[in-house]
Amino acid sequence: MTAIEKCMDECRQCAGLFRLGRDVEAALVMVDVFGGAQQALMSASTDVQQAWATLLTQILECQERQDWLGLADFMEYELIELLQSTQR
Repeated sequence: MTAIEKCMDECRQCAGLFRLGRDVEAALVMVDVFGGAQQALMSASTDVQQAWATLLTQILECQERQDWLGLADFMEYELIELLQSTQR
């Protein structure tokens, strides 16, 4: 399993925790997920890095509003899609 695949798997797990209402546990896992995503996207194109910055802002806004389902959707769909784009 590559680092990006591992990060995508962790995104899905973290999103699942948010969907189950386990927001405190999920928030702790999210810090590690973001660290892995940052590492994976560091060498990506400028467009991908800009998309990561925008996505991170949206995720943190969801966290601030305590919109756990929205946050889970961003992690499970948008972030995974962004990570997959670096493998093409």
